[in-house]
Amino acid sequence: MLTLSRFIFITAIAGAVSAKQHQKKKSCHTSSSSTPEPTDVPGSGGVQAGEYSMSENWVGDSFYDGFDFWAYPDPTHGAVQYVDKDTALANNLSYTSSNSLVLRADSSNKGGNRKSVRLHSKKKFTTHAAVFDVKHMPQGKATWPAYWTCGDNWPLQGEFDIIEGVDDSASNLVSLHTGPNCQMPKSGLDMSGSATAWDCDASSKHSQGCSVRNTASQPFGPDFNSQGGGWYATERTDSSFKVWYWARNDPNVPKDVRDNTGSASPSEWGQPTAAFMSSDSCDLSKQFGPHIFIINLTLCGDWAGGKFDGGKDACNSFVSDHPEAFKDAYWDINRLSVYEH
Repeated sequence: MLTLSRFIFITAIAGAVSAKQHQKKKSCHTSSSSTPEPTDVPGSGGVQAGEYSMSENWVGDSFYDGFDFWAYPDPTHGAVQYVDKDTALANNLSYTSSNSLVLRADSSNKGGNRKSVRLHSKKKFTTHAAVFDVKHMPQGKATWPAYWTCGDNWPLQGEFDIIEGVDDSASNLVSLHTGPNCQMPKSGLDMSGSATAWDCDASSKHSQGCSVRNTASQPFGPDFNSQGGGWYATERTDSSFKVWYWARNDPNVPKDVRDNTGSASPSEWGQPTAAFMSSDSCDLSKQFGPHIFIINLTLCGDWAGGKFDGGKDACNSFVSDHPEAFKDAYWDINRLSVYEH
């Protein structure tokens, strides 16, 4: 299995320092806080599921108000140079319309690491529901796109990977990463996906995390894009993390997911694709603190590079020498809506 280094983001000035090793996933770069914020107060995981009201609705230009461009070395050793907002706009790596945000890797220039983008939300969230409406996700050889949430002081406030895969994978991997003493039960979880790992502890098994593979039709990569994308919805409470997925042409997508009605009722969304639940073997309320949303695209790195024919060096050379291979390596996002009690 693959390993990679995780880093703790100290400050925007100080940069990043080396931390844990981690299999397949990304590092959380938020802050260096040493004590997890409490999650048993109102609005911080103490409220149970029900109807939620919209608190954030990022569409088009409003993404630029709600997110920062994270411009630091890639902690997963990808062949990318994450750029700031001004550089992204000047190089057409990010642009918007009234109802769309595009984030992409450079597909014009040869030599060195390829410019790309990574966004971090300015606001943190605990108990919430969210809808991520995506028309197109990055695809192509050596790509490693991800949509995820993360807390400070990884892994003590946890990581929640919602969309993640490499190359042109046909399936999506949903994962949790936590501090010690957190294992998901191997039976009794009501979900349509297939569990692939149960130990969420980031210090165990090279931090592969506890994972569920989305077994639905066309949830990732070229297949996802060919149908016009779809919706990934999530709910986080003090006792559960859940993910739902609907393809663009799915007649059963809930109205509050499809039409952006201003409220969300996850209890009416049916069986989730992935479900991680508190149990005697893991108290999720003690494993997760406030999280930011992260949207990024890296290339090669410890996961995609490790799977590349010829290994990481061959992958890095491919990225450097073939800008034309990344013309489809872009996110085209309709909206990200967050709902809270």
